[in-house]
Formats: sequence, C-alpha cells, structure tokens
Amino acid sequence: MTETTEQQVTAAQSAALRLANVDATERDAALSAIADAIRDNSDAILAANEEDVEAAEEMLAKGEYTQALVDRLKLDEGKLESIAEMVESVAEQDDPLGETLAARELDEDLELYKVAVPIGVVGTIFESRPDALVQIAALALKSGNAVILKGGSEASESNRVLYETIVEATGDLPVGWATLIEAHEEVDALLEMDDKVDLVMPRGSSEFVSYIQDNTQIPVLGHTEGVCHVYVDEAADLGMAADVAFDAKVQYPAVCNAVETLLVNDAVADDFLPEMVERYREAGVTLRGDAATRDVVDVDPATDDDWETEYGDLELSIKVVDDVYEAIDHANTFGSKHTESILTEDADTAETFMTGIDAASVFHNASTRFADGYRYGLGAEVGISTGKIHARGPVGLEGLTTYKYYLEGDGQLVATYAGDDALPFTHREFDGEWRPGHLSDE
Repeated sequence: MTETTEQQVTAAQSAALRLANVDATERDAALSAIADAIRDNSDAILAANEEDVEAAEEMLAKGEYTQALVDRLKLDEGKLESIAEMVESVAEQDDPLGETLAARELDEDLELYKVAVPIGVVGTIFESRPDALVQIAALALKSGNAVILKGGSEASESNRVLYETIVEATGDLPVGWATLIEAHEEVDALLEMDDKVDLVMPRGSSEFVSYIQDNTQIPVLGHTEGVCHVYVDEAADLGMAADVAFDAKVQYPAVCNAVETLLVNDAVADDFLPEMVERYREAGVTLRGDAATRDVVDVDPATDDDWETEYGDLELSIKVVDDVYEAIDHANTFGSKHTESILTEDADTAETFMTGIDAASVFHNASTRFADGYRYGLGAEVGISTGKIHARGPVGLEGLTTYKYYLEGDGQLVATYAGDDALPFTHREFDGEWRPGHLSDE
C-alpha cells in the first residue's frame, strides 16, 4: 500500500533521530557506496534521463520550455562521473557533527558545552537538475539529516532512478532517511507539517520560492532570484575584465550565479565596450543597454524591467555608471543579494565596493560563477541562501547543522547558587571537547 505524505514524513522524523547517532565512519562508507552505485548504474540512469530530455525537447519545440532548461536537464557519462566525484568529495569533508563550538565552566565540575548537531528533517524542493538530487542527499547524509526530496517534474524519470540507486546503496542506514515525493499535492501536505519538518529549502524561480515562503510556517532557507552584477571599474585591467565578464555570462548562463547586468565605468566605456560586445555577440549573447551604453555600441534598449530580470540564458543588460558608488547603488537596488563582483586594480575602490554591497558573496577580480558550494570547498551545496539568519551564500554541511547545549555536572543544585549565601559562578571559558560522563570518570 502506498504511504501517505504524512506517513513518509513521520518515518523521516524517526529516521532523523536514529541517523544523528550513526557515526561518521558509517556515514562516509554509505556515501562511498552511493558514488560506486551511480557509476555501476550509469546505463539505467542515462536511459531514464534520455526519456526526460526527449520529453523536454518536445516541449521546447512547442515553445513551452527554454533551451536553458533542457541543457540543465541533460546527463552524460562525464556528468555522472562528476556527480560521483562530488559525492566522494562530501565524504572527504570533516565530520560536521559532534564538534564542540564552545566550552564554559560554570563552576567546578559543572561544565557547559555547545555542540554541533543535525537540524533534523529537511524538506528540499529543487529545479530540473538531476545532479541537485544527489548533491542534496549526499549533504543531508553527511550532516546526519533526514531529507525529503522533490525535484522538478521535467526530471522525474532521472530523479526516480537516482533516488532508487541511492536508497539501495544505503540499505544499512535507518529506513526513511531519504524520501522522494513527486506530486504537487504532496508538497502542499509537506508544507503543513511544521511539527515534523524542521527546515524547507526551495530552489527554483522567484515566484516558486515566494509561494513556499507564503504557504508554510516551517523556516525557509533559500533565495528567490540570482540577479548578479559585474562592475568594470575605471582602474580595471581591461583584458582581465573582458575575460571575467565573458566567463560570468557565457560559461554556464542557466545558473543563478551567472551575471545578468554588466556595469561599466564611464571612463573606460569607449575602450572596453566595443570589443566586449563583439565577443558576447560571437557567443550568441543577446544584449541590451541604457542610453549611455548605446552611445558607444549598437545594442537594443534596456527597459526598467531588464535591470531586475534573471535571464538564465544568453542575455545580458549593460549600464554605464559614473563611479563605484553608482555601481553599488544599482546593484543594491536591483540585485538579489546573491553574488556581485568588482573588477579593479585599486584596492581602496575594491574595499568600498565589497563593504558597500549587500549580498551573500562579493568578489574582487573574479567571476560570479565561483559562488558555488563545491568551488568554495564545501563538498557540494544544498542551495544558496541570500538571507542573513543561520546560513548565507552556498549552504554546505555547516548550514545543515545547528547546536545543542550539553551540561555535565556532579549533582549540583540551582539552590546552591541562589539566596543570601549563593555560591558564585566561575563562567570560565576553556578548551575542551564534550565527552559524555567524563566527570564521573575523573
């Protein structure tokens, strides 16, 4: 009999409590087993993915899907090997659980420890990228969290086979640690379970993420858009700037860390824009610009809507600005607090930009495409957070943990520390790792 969403989530809640006590060696072994299983099951995974891609291409021909969506969906042997290596890189990360974040003596033989623990049950709703399912599952397992997985319907066949591969490879783990849901009504049911689900992480369009935020009392961690900027300063190395601005748009335009608006200082616009525009055009980029840009190069006019649009494709808007302050103001006004970059050889200007920008990631002389959990050395990412509470930027293992306070005592009573003859607390910080019962061993 098919389980209801409530039964699945209840099983995940139970699995989360048991998974929190699975030691790091066993969790890492399970991750290695997942990587091996993906390689061993590549034929079935690619066959399922081919079904998804064929269906998506039919929708593309009807004008209902974009080429960018189809590109995100496609898997091949090389991508599968990269996915397997990503899982192995997660296994190689330090164990995020059990770390003592702070230790404080309250009094002799009364010690308080702040210790990293899993969040619990994490619901994830993500876009039509099959690799996202594996990334999220791997990070959840490494951090000891049970995970509810809901991928885009465009990738349903791929997601189903990948999920089955993962579950089969981790048969020794608590049943229910990973759960796949597929229907929209299951998502709606999930969003009502604030008593069982500890965190929801949506990845997708701004409208979709806003819908999630508006329809649940569960804490939501994520971002609504990836409107990123590259600013070419008057003190930029223009050769470097051209390479970085090109990479930020063209290397993979369908992702949230690709640049959508190029800001160029008026002092270098005449020297920089003609060759830059020609290079973009050769790569098939559709360009729009403000009036000052169109005084220098022949591009279509940019509208007010362009400045706040995440194209997710080979499209780019260009604006000429007077100085770094106008660049900061534009990025803070129209950006999505995701990733911004300045290209300059002037350290003071770089500092002004980087401290003045309100974004999760701010770069100097580097492509916005570096905003990624794998590239940050996090192993992978479960998503990007543009909020300022709990986690910000690419969310890896640390972002999937919280903490508990453990107090180790020897029969102390609060009454001893209250009243006219109250003993004082020492409140002394010390270096130490929490170990249950160590006081009784001494």
